[in-house]
Amino acid sequence: MAGKILVLGATGNVGTPLIKALVAKGETVKAASRSGKAVAGTEGVAFDYADKATFGPAFEGVDRAYVMLPAGYVNITELLLPVIEAAAARKVKVVFQSVFGVDADDSIPYRQVEIALEKSGTPYVILRPNWFADNFQTYWKAGIDHGAIAVPAGEGKSSFVDTRDIAASAAALLTTTQFDGKAFNLTGPEAYSYGEAARILSEAIGKPVAYEAVDDATFVGILTSAGVPADYANFLAAIFYPVRQGWTAAVSDAVEVLTGQAPRSLVTYARDNAAALKA
Repeated sequence: MAGKILVLGATGNVGTPLIKALVAKGETVKAASRSGKAVAGTEGVAFDYADKATFGPAFEGVDRAYVMLPAGYVNITELLLPVIEAAAARKVKVVFQSVFGVDADDSIPYRQVEIALEKSGTPYVILRPNWFADNFQTYWKAGIDHGAIAVPAGEGKSSFVDTRDIAASAAALLTTTQFDGKAFNLTGPEAYSYGEAARILSEAIGKPVAYEAVDDATFVGILTSAGVPADYANFLAAIFYPVRQGWTAAVSDAVEVLTGQAPRSLVTYARDNAAALKA
């Protein structure tokens, strides 16, 4: 009988739909979060990346794990490498949520975690999602409320991916061995500039949303004045460089390959989340 599936970031915007999908497939799921409270149909377990004492109880009885780092952290290797080691020591299959484009340079922290996983000897699949469509209702929500999204994206385009499609891809990978040892870039079906995205959002919520291309310093200032720590604000500014360079415009068929369903478009995302975007 198959063991349990551990889902890190269980209460997050990928973890929530992922758990729903796994429970629907009849899997036994351990929902890991800081609070450790159970999510519908799961067993809750307290988990803290910075506290290795929480790793043993979390991995107990587990043979597959969804490993990711929630937003807000900059010390990526320091927090993730011990988790990969703990999984590999127990021969737990890891589906790892990495980041689009990190395979371009082995010095990128997320790529270093991927390399550690590839060398670990445990079964794995790497998912590299592009920018989340859902960032519009989290990071950029305050801007939408004020009628303008101000980010340092220039005219660069991104093939925004819906977190529901990341979750569906992860659920597929956690319940088959067919794709073990591979890496997949997850994108939406089309790339949009932030100006085009602003028009799509504007239509969905029925009020004007503009795009303001700002420089890095302005962007960091906006975030820090909204309470984002300076190191994380600088990290976010840095990851817009690939957007301006046109590197996030690529479109992949991975969502369809993994789930059998075409990825959701930004238009679908905006329509389905109009209430949250308006709230």
